Amino acid sequence: MVGKSGDGGIDGIINEDRLGLDVIYIQAKRWEADVGRPEIQKFVGALAGNKANKGVFITSSGFSKGAADYASQVNHRAVLIDGPMLAELMMDHDLGVSTKDVYTVKRLDTDYFEED
Repeated sequence: MVGKSGDGGIDGIINEDRLGLDVIYIQAKRWEADVGRPEIQKFVGALAGNKANKGVFITSSGFSKGAADYASQVNHRAVLIDGPMLAELMMDHDLGVSTKDVYTVKRLDTDYFEED
């Protein structure tokens, strides 16, 4: 985790392999309003400044159309994760969630009724 004042627009760094040959830079924003193109441009600039090719921008809100279009057009691989996708990923990976209900579905065991 980097994320402090003067972090250059990077909140975290993931080593994609054990040797650190490739890294993924993370930017996270806890906003209510949609993240716009200028924020994504700053993030892509931070990627370029760190000689990184991959980044993930995570927000609790959403992204404007301009932000999404820009991210899809740049040479750097910039993945955008909005609030609903973040919630889905959290549930898929059991991160920050708990089980509310468990249902048992039963079927008839026909072997039980066979005569020997």
